[in-house]
Amino acid sequence: MKKLLSILALALLTLPAIAAEGDGVRFFEGTFRQAKEKAKKENKLIMLDAYTTWCGPCKVLKNKVFPNKELGDYINANFVSIGVDMEAGEGPALANMYPIEGYPTILFMDASGKVKKKVLGLPQGGAKELLGVAKAIKK
Repeated sequence: MKKLLSILALALLTLPAIAAEGDGVRFFEGTFRQAKEKAKKENKLIMLDAYTTWCGPCKVLKNKVFPNKELGDYINANFVSIGVDMEAGEGPALANMYPIEGYPTILFMDASGKVKKKVLGLPQGGAKELLGVAKAIKK
């Protein structure tokens, strides 16, 4: 009986995490090249979040905007999203390829990597503004 209660308690504790998993923008874990391949294969566009670890607005974007369910539903269905620290790993090379004027910068691209729209800074309209940009690109 004690074991059953432990299992039940553990299940109840993990349930909110499982339910929340589908909310918000899901980011691809891989390289930019792999994200482009995935976008081509799935006939999607790319959303690249160019950020740095020290950038305050980047943290707001990550913690307040990207978790939005409506934004996540649309972006996840139509884009392969990738977040890249522009000061680590492949970030500096991408910063040379796609000149970044400030952080955060969100680049909406086609599957070949051609930029269709650039959003510089934290969108003042939050998730709603970003959703509008994404929908306008998809038309």
